[in-house]
Amino acid sequence: MERTAFRTCPFCEATCGLEVTLRGDEVVKVRGDDADVFSRGFLCPKGVALKDLHEDRDRLRRPMVRGPDGELAPASWEQAWALIGERLPAIAEVHGRDAVGVYVGNPAAHGLAALLYGRVLIKALGTHSVFSASTVDQRPKEIACALMFGAPLSVPIPDVDRTMHLLMLGANPMASNGSLMTAPDMRGRLKALRARGGKLVVVDPRRSRTAEVADEHHPIRPGTDAQLLLALVHVLFAEGLTAPGRLAALTDGIAAVEELAQPFSPAAVAPVTGIPADAIRRMARELAAAESAAVYGRIGTTTQAFGTLASWLVDVLNVLTGNLDRPGGAMFTRAAAGQRNSSGAPGRGRATQLARRRTRVRGLPESLGELPAAALAEEIETPGEGQLRALITLAGNPARSTPNSARMERALAGLDLLVSVDIYVNETTRHADVILPVPSPLERSHYDLALYQLAVRNVVNFSPPVVAPTLPDEWVTLLRLAAVAAGQPAPDDVEPFDRLVAGELIRREAGDAHSPLHGRDPDALLAEVEPRRGPDRLLDLLLRAGPYDLTLADLEAAPHGIDLGPLAPRLPGALRTPSGRIELAPEPIVADVARLRAALAAPAEGGLVLVGRRQLRSNNSWMHNLPRLASGPDGCTLHVHPDDAARLGLSDGEPARVRNRAGELEVTVEVTDAVMRGVVSLPHGWGHDAPGARLGVAAAHSGVNANVLADEGLVDAVSGNAVLNGIPVAVAPVPAAVPA
Repeated sequence: MERTAFRTCPFCEATCGLEVTLRGDEVVKVRGDDADVFSRGFLCPKGVALKDLHEDRDRLRRPMVRGPDGELAPASWEQAWALIGERLPAIAEVHGRDAVGVYVGNPAAHGLAALLYGRVLIKALGTHSVFSASTVDQRPKEIACALMFGAPLSVPIPDVDRTMHLLMLGANPMASNGSLMTAPDMRGRLKALRARGGKLVVVDPRRSRTAEVADEHHPIRPGTDAQLLLALVHVLFAEGLTAPGRLAALTDGIAAVEELAQPFSPAAVAPVTGIPADAIRRMARELAAAESAAVYGRIGTTTQAFGTLASWLVDVLNVLTGNLDRPGGAMFTRAAAGQRNSSGAPGRGRATQLARRRTRVRGLPESLGELPAAALAEEIETPGEGQLRALITLAGNPARSTPNSARMERALAGLDLLVSVDIYVNETTRHADVILPVPSPLERSHYDLALYQLAVRNVVNFSPPVVAPTLPDEWVTLLRLAAVAAGQPAPDDVEPFDRLVAGELIRREAGDAHSPLHGRDPDALLAEVEPRRGPDRLLDLLLRAGPYDLTLADLEAAPHGIDLGPLAPRLPGALRTPSGRIELAPEPIVADVARLRAALAAPAEGGLVLVGRRQLRSNNSWMHNLPRLASGPDGCTLHVHPDDAARLGLSDGEPARVRNRAGELEVTVEVTDAVMRGVVSLPHGWGHDAPGARLGVAAAHSGVNANVLADEGLVDAVSGNAVLNGIPVAVAPVPAAVPA
């Protein structure tokens, strides 16, 4: 007999609702949930592939342990825990706790267990050597928002459903379905924007899928978004177009920003960006004149040498035009659970401190409790006190997701111990001593704790497991690993440890005078959420402590989600800065403007630069083993402008060699005017031909790894975020083979 289950897609940030038809535990089909309050039936190709992932023969069903022969082989849980228990505490005892590192990958943001219990593991390890995919992605935006508004995820979200003017830089939501902007069906939302008379302006070195549907597309030289944005600020001040309105009384630093912008006139910026001065002036005037407007920047603006400055300036423009925190502008989501700007005293918080420590080898800055991933390989390879000797990866593939992949591969192979919590033997975990598998998404509950804090509408949806798990739950594995990290044997029963985690959350909320749970008896409150365990228990507590008077039972009774309404103004209550005001000119950012001025004065270097390319059927490196997504034409090609191809002797469909200081690779050329002159483009996350990896489908469509060319020496100065866009490269045709 067939049955139907409803759940949220875990594959990207859009959080689309799925209708899953099953026959017993067999997945018959997956389609969009027409009744979902947020996605309303929309579904991109990734969602249907949930069936492929659940049934993937390469997905691990048993732990893998490296044996005396050096090979990874299936093993029992007892064998896996025995090896970890023998070696992990010993390394920490001999070399210190910072000799054990953690790398958290992108999929962890889509998993409730990883978000909640990954913190428990890190705390148990007692290490400062924490790395994540955030520093090859979004850390500049998190830092800018923490300094300006008081919390890393206080990211102003474009009110795309009501805005009349959307200026978008370095983003391609038609392929990504939104990023740091949770929004199903961006095609439909952008179509509606234009249908109501609004305007979409895209700034991107590529004519992306989003640029193709825009009213205007301005190609920009990669890495110069900050100069362009500061020129827009310059025009607003020079022409008297600033109109912060009620924000003026909530904001410090407007005069300082005006002074910083003075050297960045459109005439000064045009030669650097490649955008004419007249076009820059018109962009600024139209932004200021719009009935409502929002400026939005994404990964093209964060993964560059001036990523923090560009991220900051996006919201400087939203403030100066009066479009921050108003309908149709850039607004703060009010999430149902776990949101820092909805807890504690409204309007005030503690100062965000950067660079509280620095990496041992290069001195790159810590931010938000993490070290830059660009430093991970050198911290493993370089001898001396504090050298990383053990690493735990949680849903991460740094061998494909971090700069200079060849060096990272060598570093991973040289570790004394690598423990991976993962579902595959991939390019990273092939180096592991132990791989601890976790259930498929259909075998565990799901709630988007992080992504609902970034949604274009206030919504909430919970997904219980669809089928019974065949493996220990991920949170159970993480708690066992935390126990071992704390010097104890891996427990058979983690409930005492889990009660401690829940009890700590309860005590925090009960002691907070601003929490709905203030003054509650901890034992009575714990009893109210039983017999729930693990992430479900913690989520129930977080919902009860949230702003909507919800419980997990309420969400379980609403399988299509609960619509909590459109975004609404939240300032000054959502601020968590020490001053209780918007800090428009925070010192660490202001200090970096001198570096931008120097770049403005420096002559542009010739040669080609490399940028990435987002693909609808792909999400980083972890979705290429799914047949429905890997089929079709080869998408891992090098986009080259026709003029550059002619100049370099490159031919469409033929191989080219791309090289720079970090490495070199060979890739098929695709000649297209979708990329501007002087720029080549290669998608991220491919390169699945590594020996020892066990990804059958991905290996048959291996592609090449763009991060072979990413130079770990190039980082954003404020955040330490890796530079993955605007990387200098040389490209040449591969000589034809000479017959023997």
